[in-house]
Amino acid sequence: MSLFRSTHPQKVPKGCEGLEIKTESSTCTGETVIGFYEPVSKKLLCSELVRSREEIAAFYRRYGFEPPKK
Repeated sequence: MSLFRSTHPQKVPKGCEGLEIKTESSTCTGETVIGFYEPVSKKLLCSELVRSREEIAAFYRRYGFEPPKK
């Protein structure tokens, strides 16, 4: 039991409502970034660096989405 972690999902950040979650990987460094994909500007909003499948699943769960099955 954690005192500081919430088990309830956070709200989707303002400006990201209705956008899909997408990951992008760098061909040079291999770093993977996850965030909310804006198709008009072709950018990831509220993005963060992830290093494993567990971190990707945690990002989905943080905002109340089901992680993809892969």
